Amino acid sequence: MPASIREATAEVYWTAFRALPKKDRQAVLARFVREREFREDIVDLVLLEERKGEPVRALASYLARRDKARNA
Repeated sequence: MPASIREATAEVYWTAFRALPKKDRQAVLARFVREREFREDIVDLVLLEERKGEPVRALASYLARRDKARNA
């Protein structure tokens, strides 16, 4: 699915979700949290959003530094 269609679909669902009364929004979120797969997706998305501005480093660099620290 093209990104523009995906974004439009997400916007429709987001608008509908936001229009729900607070108790209904809480019920929807509770359903997501009860499902392990969705809960893990939510946690991943929150972490990505929180760390978006952080500098990146190559995995190989991280692994080398980690291994060096373990062997010290």
